[in-house]
Amino acid sequence: MTYQNYSLKQLQEIDAAHHLHPFTDHKDLRGTGSRMITRAEGPFVYDSEGKEILDGMAGLWCVNIGYGRNELAKAAYAQMKELPYYNSFFKCTTPTPVLLAKRLAEIAPSNMNQVFYGSSGSEANDTALRLVRHYWALEGKPQKNRIISRNWAYHGSTITGTSLGGMAAMHGQLNGAVPNIVHVMPPYAFELAKPGESDHDFGLRAAKAVEDAILEAGAENVAAFIGEPVMGAGGVKIAPDSYWPEIQRICRKHDVLLMLDEVITGYGRTGEWFAAQSLGIEADTITTAKALTSGYQPLSALLVGDRISSTLVEKGGEFYHGYTYSGHPVACAVALVNLDIIEKEGLIDRVRDETGPYLAKALDECLAGHGIVGEVRSIGLMAAIEIVKDKDSRARFENGGFAAATVRDHAIAGGMMMRAVGDTMILSPPLIWTKDTIDMACDRIGKALDLAERDLRK
Repeated sequence: MTYQNYSLKQLQEIDAAHHLHPFTDHKDLRGTGSRMITRAEGPFVYDSEGKEILDGMAGLWCVNIGYGRNELAKAAYAQMKELPYYNSFFKCTTPTPVLLAKRLAEIAPSNMNQVFYGSSGSEANDTALRLVRHYWALEGKPQKNRIISRNWAYHGSTITGTSLGGMAAMHGQLNGAVPNIVHVMPPYAFELAKPGESDHDFGLRAAKAVEDAILEAGAENVAAFIGEPVMGAGGVKIAPDSYWPEIQRICRKHDVLLMLDEVITGYGRTGEWFAAQSLGIEADTITTAKALTSGYQPLSALLVGDRISSTLVEKGGEFYHGYTYSGHPVACAVALVNLDIIEKEGLIDRVRDETGPYLAKALDECLAGHGIVGEVRSIGLMAAIEIVKDKDSRARFENGGFAAATVRDHAIAGGMMMRAVGDTMILSPPLIWTKDTIDMACDRIGKALDLAERDLRK
């Protein structure tokens, strides 16, 4: 029996009775009922009432090639018929993870030639932490195990991911984090820059916070710094140009590994395969997931740099870590076809040369002058809109987060799926968006802002 045999109300009642949602106030959800998305095509999703919604979040930062791609369904079906599953433990493997690892090494930065698979970005960050600490132990420096992270960072919702991340509310519920992880200020100039401070100087100051944390702990005790090239779930916080080169210099100076979390930015979002290539960052690990399969299958891939992998091979000894679904053959088969589509359809070049610049220009022209918009910023096909009560002082509306939630609700009602993070609206659409799609999005966002301002000013 399929869902078409049920009314929306029946499905909502079943959902309320049995389904616990991620990142949800379940008391509130029981009062309103879930929005039921039932199908999708191209850049649009459709709810159970047939309403068409332009998806400005690519599902959850992941559906880079859009919805309804038969090629991926066929790849999954063919692999399921041939070999639906086998594990990669006990010196075994299957063909598709082997071929995918080769493909990833070809498109990754030149020092990334090894891959460790999981099923989610959270798992991949768990692996990265375990691997980095294992590396230093093999090098005879087990005390070198502290990780420097940043406030407002998001690295997943497992115990390790939550500990690495810098979300205060998540830490409060965790009630006991993984030890030896410290957090410093993020490169968020809109709120943290001093009056009159240039972006360049602010970027250096934000990077210095990392060095200060290394010096406070003693470089001999610090294993790595972890950061998202662009802080995604924290509100698309884009660092000034001075930040990442200085972070790179600091890490090299103090012999601290650099862990990049590209779960959101990987596979074309910034106009290169990886943001590391867009921003000129040479990392020791790169965490990827989401758009690796465009969300059609759960799969993550931790890209491991030559420095770490060579020590694993030379020193030997078992790495006591892995997952039942590491290198799942069906997920890897889908990933291979997904990467082919991204390349053959020129989606990365389109983001870099056409739609990325057009999105920046369109958002600035359509929205930057709006009465409740304090700043618009973007990189590739990622963007943020800061919602403020007063443009000059950047003062926020009362009840932090309520204003952006108001914009979000009007946007969705008007056929535009957006996400609210605190007082920031964020966008991360499928890479298949065109100039026409961007114009449609700007029009719908503008109308949502107008309606929200009307409500907020009352």
